[in-house]
Amino acid sequence: MKPNKTKKTVRFVALEALERVNKGGAYSNLLLRELITTRGLNEKDGRLLTELVYGTIARQQLLDYYLQPFVTKAKKVEDWVRLLLQLSIYQLLYLDKVPSHAILNEAVEIAKVRGNIGTSKFVNGVLRNVQRQGVPDLAEIKDPIEHLATEISMPRWLVEKFIKAIGLEETRTLGLSLFEPSQVSGRIDRRKITPEAAIEQLQAEGIDAKASLISPDGIVAERGFLAGSQLFKEGLLTIQDESSMLVAPTLQLEAWHQVLDACAAPGGKTTHIGMYLDAEQGGKVTALDIHTHKVRLINENAKRLHVSDVVETKVMDARATDEAFAAESFDRILVDAPCSGLGLMRRKPDIKYNKKASDFAQLPAIQLAILNHAAPTLKSGGILVYSTCTIVSDENQEVVDQFLATHSEFEKVPLAVSSVLNQSIQEDMLTLYPQTFMTDGFFISCLRKK
Repeated sequence: MKPNKTKKTVRFVALEALERVNKGGAYSNLLLRELITTRGLNEKDGRLLTELVYGTIARQQLLDYYLQPFVTKAKKVEDWVRLLLQLSIYQLLYLDKVPSHAILNEAVEIAKVRGNIGTSKFVNGVLRNVQRQGVPDLAEIKDPIEHLATEISMPRWLVEKFIKAIGLEETRTLGLSLFEPSQVSGRIDRRKITPEAAIEQLQAEGIDAKASLISPDGIVAERGFLAGSQLFKEGLLTIQDESSMLVAPTLQLEAWHQVLDACAAPGGKTTHIGMYLDAEQGGKVTALDIHTHKVRLINENAKRLHVSDVVETKVMDARATDEAFAAESFDRILVDAPCSGLGLMRRKPDIKYNKKASDFAQLPAIQLAILNHAAPTLKSGGILVYSTCTIVSDENQEVVDQFLATHSEFEKVPLAVSSVLNQSIQEDMLTLYPQTFMTDGFFISCLRKK
């Protein structure tokens, strides 16, 4: 393999992606999209790149444990060399389509191009030892929490947090479920097409899809590219996780409602809300975001999904809501609050390494501030939905409880969701864990102003 060809291989690009994520400042999901485009990768190579990068990042702690005995005598292993070794061990252990000798040969060539002959010999020696001796047994880790943290490749403090909430075995189930690939789901416009008709039309295009178990608006792709479908091009379908599709129905919307979406970008929930509203009857959703470029995204999505006539956007900090709008302006308010995003660990595996325990001191304060400033603008009898894409009580149940403790005019009300989700509801609040239906993790609470 010649050096210039090596630089164009999927595994070389995967190493570049791992380095950029490792150095911080690059989100894996956005970076992969960029690299697939800029490197001109076809669909097959794009899928392989995604699998290599997500698979390696998702198991990084575990792979490091497997690697440790084979590099202990090395004076210093450069970061990129360690990442190359992790990437190669991931392939050896978890990808059975590629022969072991091909994985080793390519790793050695990459090491030669990126480093020198000495580096390539080191990489070759480590990987051949891994092949001969096998990786160390997790049973050698006697501390049960450390054992679990290594097995599911998650920082110990986060494992302890989940164990406290859902117990050790369920935390293990949660962690292992994050190694499974993300499902791609889409939300259809039921004003114009039924799920059955949408599935049939997708089938004709070679896309296998099924109806969502938890959302009447959702379909889940089992094979094929939803975003390349005719339905997507016509604005009758948009890519959205099934868990996010649960939010708009919980607002119990009427066609004439005035709605505030306080933290709206990129507009998935805004456009879903818009599908319940009618401009002729005065219905409107006012969508806020603090960033101009993100507000532009909301407008683009509203136009593509044919709800521009009921969507109005404003560049604004949600904590200024009560200054910008008169008291009791809205029939419904959605606060889909900025959060740690721990519910997204399957599709953004680097999240679990980037968070710190201290984040949970800051985020709830911001979430509570947004609720406090939005509350006065809701009409009496109106509904406020608080949601996040995280699964820790600090940002969810505890924020709702703090809000209710200082706002006696609000009360929790039952959620308008499918009975399939009853197992995920406690005290009228829904916490959907990623392992339950293989969706993103999500939290929803519905509050009424008395």
